[in-house]
Amino acid sequence: MGSGKTTVGRRLAALLDRPFVDADQALEDRAGRTIAEIFEANGEDAFRDLETDVLTWLLAAPAPGVIASGGGVVLRATNRERLGADGVTVVWLDASPAFLASRIERKAHRPLLAGDAPVRDVLDRLHAERAPLYGEVADIVVGVEPFHRDEERPKRALAERIADLVTAREGTSVPAGTNGR
Repeated sequence: MGSGKTTVGRRLAALLDRPFVDADQALEDRAGRTIAEIFEANGEDAFRDLETDVLTWLLAAPAPGVIASGGGVVLRATNRERLGADGVTVVWLDASPAFLASRIERKAHRPLLAGDAPVRDVLDRLHAERAPLYGEVADIVVGVEPFHRDEERPKRALAERIADLVTAREGTSVPAGTNGR
């Protein structure tokens, strides 16, 4: 939440000439409801069930793509197994809770930030719970803070760096004539 995964993912997909899917948007489209509505009506477990179904569906696509998954996708062991499968490259956009808190605010589409707890406290708790799980599945870890500190166009620079890392890992190259290159 707040790491830039959707914007960076779109740019990365353009650089790699692959389709992009925001998993949360795909989930909402399939469910016909917003994530907040699902949380409110059915609870987090029901949302996580749908999230697992959508991840399974997206990873079954016949051609490589770029998927921006929700931050909690790693909470279920079955999802971590799928993310660890051959042919799947997982990129973790890592950032400190303080940095993320400076970038996000409470919005209706962020049900985990609902309530009275300070955003920073919630992000500290989520980071403590999830960081080991992200570490378990991540093939590539990129710290986003230096890009925001040092680059004029941080999300573009992030996408370019990740494209280089992904293509090196896969033994491919960035297609000629794609955005940003």
